[in-house]
Amino acid sequence: MKKIRTAVVTGSNSGIGLGIAHALAAEGHNVVINSYSDRDEDHALAGEISAKHGNRTIYIPADMSKGDEARALVTRAAEEFGRVDILVNNAGIQHVAAIEEFPVDAWDRIIAINMNSVFHTTAAALPVMREHKWGRIVNISSAHGLTASPFKSAYVSAKHGVVGMTKVVALETAEAPITCNAICPGYVLTPLVEAQIPDTMEKYGMDRDTVIREVMLERQPSKQFATVEQIGGTVVFLCSDRAEQITGTTISVDGGWTAL
Repeated sequence: MKKIRTAVVTGSNSGIGLGIAHALAAEGHNVVINSYSDRDEDHALAGEISAKHGNRTIYIPADMSKGDEARALVTRAAEEFGRVDILVNNAGIQHVAAIEEFPVDAWDRIIAINMNSVFHTTAAALPVMREHKWGRIVNISSAHGLTASPFKSAYVSAKHGVVGMTKVVALETAEAPITCNAICPGYVLTPLVEAQIPDTMEKYGMDRDTVIREVMLERQPSKQFATVEQIGGTVVFLCSDRAEQITGTTISVDGGWTAL
């Protein structure tokens, strides 16, 4: 009989995080979805996930740029379900600018949300996982956690930091039934990316297929977007018993980007 776990997925009311939440819910796990807002539609989304998969999903708001709120998210989830078995650190934002022009507030916010929040949620979750003698931490890094692009100094720095933190957590939990890994996606077709396509077509004077292959997926050798379902499936695998000896590593879902 499959054991029902409790999962917390940060930044999960849309895009990759929502896909991961659906994938874990489809396995029957309890799921906590999260974003910084506290709207009726956020809580309704949790209800939709529950109705679709027959699990229990709730929404807990938390601003992941604030360490105390990031920790409180995990604490509230543990109070609600009695435990937190799976932590997926997915929350992230982006800003593009040359280093000498990069706004300091944008730098601080990207580092806070993309990297610092991983530290805070992990620090809050590990004692609960140790108490219940089982845990899976999956950090959503990026191809930019393994390589770099110009004008993305904060994002690249944060995602590299997430990969480093993943290795440290894996070593600190190596003798416990807890694993910590990072998934490094390339371009993933999310509603946000989909919305960028028409503007990019207009900017370059290209049709949809050409702008996807030659501009958006220039560095992705497969010339295909990864999907939120593929990322979700990778998370489900890492959270399974089959992956109990996979820890401290990165799994690239990037169509060959980091093979170049």
